Parts: sequence; structure tokens; C-alpha cells
Amino acid sequence: MFSHIHPDNYQPQLDEKQQSIAADFAEFELPTFEIFPSPTLNYRQRAEFRVWHEGDDLYYIMFDSETKQKFRVDDFPVASELINQFMSVLLADIKDKDILRQRLFQVDFLATLSGEVLISLLYHKQLDEQWIEQAQQLKVRLSVIAPVDIIGRARKQKVILNKDYVMETLTVGDKQFHYQQVENSFTQPNAKVNEKMLLWAQQATTGTGGDLIELYCGNGNFSIALAENFDRVLGTEISKTSVKSAQINISANNLGNVDIVRMASEDFSQAMNGERVFRRLEGFDLTSYNYQTVLVDPPRAGLDPDSVELVSRFERIIYISCNPVTLRENLTELVKTHKIEHFALFDQFPYTHHIETGVILSRL
Repeated sequence: MFSHIHPDNYQPQLDEKQQSIAADFAEFELPTFEIFPSPTLNYRQRAEFRVWHEGDDLYYIMFDSETKQKFRVDDFPVASELINQFMSVLLADIKDKDILRQRLFQVDFLATLSGEVLISLLYHKQLDEQWIEQAQQLKVRLSVIAPVDIIGRARKQKVILNKDYVMETLTVGDKQFHYQQVENSFTQPNAKVNEKMLLWAQQATTGTGGDLIELYCGNGNFSIALAENFDRVLGTEISKTSVKSAQINISANNLGNVDIVRMASEDFSQAMNGERVFRRLEGFDLTSYNYQTVLVDPPRAGLDPDSVELVSRFERIIYISCNPVTLRENLTELVKTHKIEHFALFDQFPYTHHIETGVILSRL
């Protein structure tokens, strides 16, 4: 099923994406855009598999995105080498252990470049003391490969052995940044391409000064790497888990000029306009910020009209997009007030039709 995932096929699929973007954005007279390739194999730090029970056998399955047919997965060239190591060892270990194996229906892996792994085991049964005891023994056995933590999940139940996150270290230029990544919260799955995205944004904003506002800041992925280029950084994020991680990451990187508030971008727009007062902004004087640069990394739906209006007020806009269709719609409005200075394609998802892009605009 993974015959198309081969280094020989990598460059043609990247060329196709480049041609697609050039055609889709032809109306904008793009500058020569930069292409940031991915490693050709073992590039994903996250993977999820269903578990199939067949007599005494136990194996991973995935579903074909077009036919919806299930197929067996013994190794996964897309995932990191560390995930591949754990995949086979895990199932071989629990195959003859009824308590760990029984009614297990899914396994999720989250790995890091820095060598940690988090494994989530999902069950159609409640997890008792016997399960906890056996899972702890499993954790000890698996730890000979690499530092590992295990989470057991069942309906209305989450058992954590010993933590539900990993600490990733990303190298951006000649600096290292540390990020807490929590199970089931969003992080960029292709860590090597993420490093390239951060370096691109960092280099493009060197010497910028002023303050950076980041909407949809997640766990602080960009805010933390870009903090050195700005006087102050204020990030907004609606997910409670991501905000908590961002606070931890600010501390882990010893940053004194970054603040994160839990707030939707629509609410932040109202706060900036003075239309509403939000308790979450107590202690923040929004009028004291030198609003020079805004960074947005929105979901696939892109920016809503109010957010487009908000970002158009800034001198400089950094727009990271996972959906060329909504990016094009938003740019149609933004080029009325701003000029596209940089355009980049980041191959976050090789061998798929998904395209990640970055655009930097400055006021006309």
C-alpha cells in the first residue's frame, strides 16, 4: 500500500505541488517562491493505527482514503525510525498478555527528534489495577529502546504512566528551542520541515523590531522561535491545553518578552477595537503594544472576514497556511492593502495532495 512512498517518487511529487501553487496563485504576481523539501522517508513524528485481532494474531491496520478498505501495516515508512522501532516491539510484547491485549482497538504514537516517545493505548473496556500493573511493566520493558511513557484510554478514563507529553528540541539555525507537546493537542507532525518554517520566518523578520501579535499560536511554536526579533510578543490561543503548554515553553526557553492569553481571534479583535472588556486581558494594556507585525496560522477554514480586517491593520503579516484554497481567498482581500514580499512552499506532507505555504506581506 505504500509503494508510492519511495525516495525516487519524492522530487516529481514536489515539482507537481510547485506547479499547482504557481498556477493557483498566478493572479498575485508572486515573487520567486522558496521551496522547502521534506526528508523523503521517516518524516512524521505522529502516527495512529487501528489494531486488528485475528485469532492469536494481532496487527495494525489503516484504511485506504479512497476505497475505505482496510490494509495491514507492519511498518510505516512515513513515520520516524523511532516509531517504527516501537511499532513491532509493542505488539510482539503484548500478544500473549491478555490484560494488555484484550479489547485494544487503537495505538497512537507521538515521538520527538530528541528521542522520546509517548504511546497511547485505546480500549473498549475499563482499565483496572491489573491493567495498570501490567502497563507499568510494559513501560519498563519498552524503555530499553528509548525513554517512553504510556497512556491508557477508555470511555471516560485516562490513565497516565508517567506523563502525557513529550519534550521536543528543535534546532533553528544555530539555536535550540524546547517545546512541550501534549498527547492529542496540535503540533506540526513533520519536525524537520517545522524547523525550516521557523528558520524562514525568523530570517524574514530579522531586524523588524516592534511587537509581534500571533493569533492561533498553539503551544508557542512560532512565538518562541521569533521572540528574539521583536520587543514583545503576545500570542492568543483558544485551546486550554495549548495555552498551558505555551506557558511551560516560555519558561523552558527563558523568555521574558512573550505572553500568551487564552482567547479567540474574534474576541481579540473586539478587545483591540475597545468594543468589549475581557477579564482574561486584565493586566494587559493593549494600547501599549507597538502593533507592527501579526502572525496567523489558521485552521483549514482560513481567516474569517473580521480576522482579515484585523490583520490588514498591521504593517507586516506572516500567514502560514495549510489550505491553498482559503489562503487564496484571504489574499484576494489582503493584497488591497499589502504587497506579497515572500512566498514559500513547505512540504510538510510528502506524497499527499496537502500543501503548506508561508506568505509575508508588507503594507503598500
